[in-house]
Amino acid sequence: MFVFQWYYRRLGFQRSPEQNYGVDKLSETNSLERMLAVLDLFSEDRLEWTSEEMMAQLGYSRPTLYRYLKTLRQNGMLASINNAGFTLGPKIVEMDFLLRRSDPLVLESKPILSEIAEKYKCTSYISRWYRTRVLCVENATASPVPEGSYPRGRLIPLGRGATSRAILAFLPNRQAEPLIASCLDEFRSVEFGDSVEEVLLRLREIRKAGVAVAHGELTTNVIGFASPVFDSGRTPVASLSVTIGYARVDQEAINAITVDVKVAAAQLSERLAARKR
Repeated sequence: MFVFQWYYRRLGFQRSPEQNYGVDKLSETNSLERMLAVLDLFSEDRLEWTSEEMMAQLGYSRPTLYRYLKTLRQNGMLASINNAGFTLGPKIVEMDFLLRRSDPLVLESKPILSEIAEKYKCTSYISRWYRTRVLCVENATASPVPEGSYPRGRLIPLGRGATSRAILAFLPNRQAEPLIASCLDEFRSVEFGDSVEEVLLRLREIRKAGVAVAHGELTTNVIGFASPVFDSGRTPVASLSVTIGYARVDQEAINAITVDVKVAAAQLSERLAARKR
């Protein structure tokens, strides 16, 4: 949702000078949030929606939903399918093109990802932490066969894999605990802990080590490494990860990758912090 905030004024919500600022500001904010909730319906598991399904899911009246759909279609955020349903529209692709050329996390990570991917003939990637989600935003591969099933734009599970754990381990407990509770079944499925307290103990070990390692949790026969990335704050904004097949690494290589992932994440953190000085 955060991707669309700057686009607010162009979506048709212009304030009248005659209106009370405080009341109108609240009304505009509520309308924007309700309209963006339409975009939030789309996911990897649900790529198409009809207007009837949207009304049932969101509880909006027909006139309200149709007003939002008209605005979103006119601005390219949504596209209609044979006048029967909706998918995400071409404006999303256009914005992604611009994002790739403006996001400091993407720009600063590219050479670092390429270097570590080439060194180990593996796949490396950066995943951004936003809201309560972990999203792959950039990757590089030098492996004959890409090792990992999470390309740019795909959400990564919170309860499985090194990528998310490298972030969760560095969140304050008050922020981490409800997130852990929400995906406790995933943690249990990979034997990472049967309770929130057990998961927190394991995460503290990762925090102490500065790097998370997971075996085959996201992709079979692939080992993952990840370390948190910071900008100028104390909460991680992303994690830097490496995935590589079991068959191509021994314990010496695992030890070396563990160190290099931690170093690469620290280098990226320094570059991001320097941009804010």
